[in-house]
Amino acid sequence: MGFRDKVVYQIYPKSFQDSNSDGWGDIQGIISRLDYLEKLGINYIWFNPMIVSPQRDNGYDVADYRNFDPRYGTMEDFEQLSAEAAKRGIGLMFDMVFNHTSTEHEWFKKAMAGDEKYKKYYIFRKGKGPGVPPNNWQSKFAGPAWEYVEKFDEWYLHLFDVTQADLDWTNPEVRKECADIVNYWRSKGVHGFRFDVINLISKSSFEDDPNNFDGRQFYTDGPMEHEYLQELNRNSFGQDPDHVTVGEMSSTTIDNCVRYANGDGKELDMVFSFHHLKVDYKNQKKWELQPMDFMSLKRLLSDWQIGMQEADAWNALFWNCHDQPRSISRFGNDKEYRKESGKMLATALHMMRGTPYIYQGEEIGMPNAYFTDISQYVDVESTNIYKVLKEEGKSEEEIIHILQERSRDNARTPMQWDDTANAGFTDGTPWIQAAESYHTVNVKKTLEDPDSIFAHYQKLIEMRKTMPVVQEGLFIPLLQEHPKIFAYERRTEEDSLIVLNNFFAEETEADLDLEGYEVYLSNYKDTEVLNHMILRPYESVILKKK
Repeated sequence: MGFRDKVVYQIYPKSFQDSNSDGWGDIQGIISRLDYLEKLGINYIWFNPMIVSPQRDNGYDVADYRNFDPRYGTMEDFEQLSAEAAKRGIGLMFDMVFNHTSTEHEWFKKAMAGDEKYKKYYIFRKGKGPGVPPNNWQSKFAGPAWEYVEKFDEWYLHLFDVTQADLDWTNPEVRKECADIVNYWRSKGVHGFRFDVINLISKSSFEDDPNNFDGRQFYTDGPMEHEYLQELNRNSFGQDPDHVTVGEMSSTTIDNCVRYANGDGKELDMVFSFHHLKVDYKNQKKWELQPMDFMSLKRLLSDWQIGMQEADAWNALFWNCHDQPRSISRFGNDKEYRKESGKMLATALHMMRGTPYIYQGEEIGMPNAYFTDISQYVDVESTNIYKVLKEEGKSEEEIIHILQERSRDNARTPMQWDDTANAGFTDGTPWIQAAESYHTVNVKKTLEDPDSIFAHYQKLIEMRKTMPVVQEGLFIPLLQEHPKIFAYERRTEEDSLIVLNNFFAEETEADLDLEGYEVYLSNYKDTEVLNHMILRPYESVILKKK
């Protein structure tokens, strides 16, 4: 279990650091910032895809699995990055997108040219009648999940964009190609792999969804899923004793994830699940706002902790990623209590059982972008929903407010390095403009402040590296009915930590038997240990048994 003391940092390369003034982040830019990441203390960098892609879905539409998009750099640049990261004790984790390829990929082009071998790499089906797709499934990017090809009088499946054709994993040649791609990157010194929407590769059947929903029950956590992952493991990363793998699991269950990441090493090391990031979706709909349902958040975090723990399975822990708004704006308070709530969210997450993932800028408390005009938004999902909400009759003001809260662009604005133009990200014109907060929230300012959110992250990372109770301890929920505090104990035979997190801007009271505990880390300077504790706004404290 060589990953239980590790912390992963996610870089969205397009927005991290530009080195050649073209407004697009690149590999040389990342190399120039490795000292900063070493200072933070992380063990792995996970990169969003940098390989050849038409960028219809930010690189998750792969046109070539083995070569870098020239906008990011060359293989020589990558080899330099790999060597420089290794000098600093940092490993690399690559995104593997194996549910689908871009329709620009040579496999799909050959399929469309009528090459039977490659046609069998994809899921082509006859329609139910003239102009009627094979079933009523809906794409996750809206509209039918099938595209008609007149030449064949057949339809191909695309669970995502129409340019992202699903691969047919029942074909052993497809499975071999995917293992070969992992082995290619292993030969380049990559030991970490994140598998994109990997629990969608086994489709159980192609019948209509009787609920007229989207068909996900027929393609999520399918019947061959575990067999496919075990085969991929045996034929690729499982041959590497230093591998670290994580699967992104869409609409999954604890029962399935227990099997994906249950510690026997046959499938994956850990899993991402997303249920806790829907607690502020009104009626479970992303574009309908409501305050977070805190009791739901607590329950989901605890259920996943305990459910995975009981099977010795492992969670990937995260608040932020390239597809989510910034957690400090969402679950914290990015105005009056930015520092306190940023540290609280970090403590609540990093002290749980699992591997923490930090998304670029989270460690300095970067807030949402708060763009004020639709022209500032770049993400296709955001520009599409703008039109939809307009047609529904919502006012401009209301739509912009929704986008300020929910758009994926909130996570994708340039990393805020300093208060010079474009936040120090580029000398050119950035592909998306920097958020205005860079004038006050940036790395330069943060590193001058010994009490910064960054300094708090450093301490949490150090605790995970050095304390067996953080790496291996049991998770035991506390104060489960408390309406404002998320609390838990981490316990081994030798040690115990109690973690208390006030998720609100008001004081709240906690009654616990804290005899024999002392403050180990707090986001306030003068926290005292009392059996009746009054936690201040967003106060967060780790107590250690003496």
